[in-house]
Amino acid sequence: MYFLNFKNRNGMFHDINGRQVLWWDIRKMAEPTETLILDITKKGKPTLGGISLEYEPTMPTKFMVGTEQGIVLSCNRKAKSPSERIVANYSGHYGPVYALQRNPFFPKNFLTVGDWTARIWSEDLRESSIMWTKFHKSYLTDGCWSPVRPAVFFTSRMDGCLDVWDYMFKQNDPTLSLQVCDDALNCLRIQDSGSLMACGSHSGNVTLLELSDSLSQQQRNEKASVNQIFERETKREKILESRYRELKLKERAKSQQGEEKPAADEDEEDADELIDEAEKNFWFTVEQEKIGIEKKEKDAEQ
Repeated sequence: MYFLNFKNRNGMFHDINGRQVLWWDIRKMAEPTETLILDITKKGKPTLGGISLEYEPTMPTKFMVGTEQGIVLSCNRKAKSPSERIVANYSGHYGPVYALQRNPFFPKNFLTVGDWTARIWSEDLRESSIMWTKFHKSYLTDGCWSPVRPAVFFTSRMDGCLDVWDYMFKQNDPTLSLQVCDDALNCLRIQDSGSLMACGSHSGNVTLLELSDSLSQQQRNEKASVNQIFERETKREKILESRYRELKLKERAKSQQGEEKPAADEDEEDADELIDEAEKNFWFTVEQEKIGIEKKEKDAEQ
């Protein structure tokens, strides 16, 4: 649920019953002011179940929805028609998207947490994420960016562990893994200053953690370096995506040729049969004419 500030009124929107996004005016709570059905088929029937929301105040007309089917929807509230409100969808998870958040420093890049991985995406690429964590043995339950360090994000797991990822240090493994409790960690919340983090467990307990200075203070040239990392990985994925499309087109062309080839073979076989039949008819006619000529010659001799 998010509270929004409009020009002359206060309101909020949230995903209810997993099938639609609702906008509310707190002065009229009897019914929602607007409704968006989570339908990517554009048939007006709910096809996806929403489970997480992302709203960035600096982008007031845009919001994102993480679904139970592992798909992230990018939406525009000011679209001309309801069918155009869902602008794009990003598919990459094998289970529900439990966490969804834009990077505070680079809003076009966003973090998703679902199944056994966390993924970083670019709005420019819809086919695949640009970076992702390894597959963990335990299911991931939540995640968030650091509000002060653009290269740092956090993920929680069902085995009670908190993972701290610092892409300035290493990208293949977490910089720090901490066993917070024996129960599953369900949610994470970090202080605006980036120095305190609260972890909520399945048993209802909340653990408050204090982060070190290295995790709560931005490093020298970190913002520029992270921007370079994101741009590099985006370009790499674009190249791979274009190459993949080329291969798909080649395979499609080959398959079409393969389908046309048997038809051509059948045409050739039909032509050969016609030629053989024509030759037989020709020689039969020649033989009949020879017989006729010989008969005439015999009759003339007599």
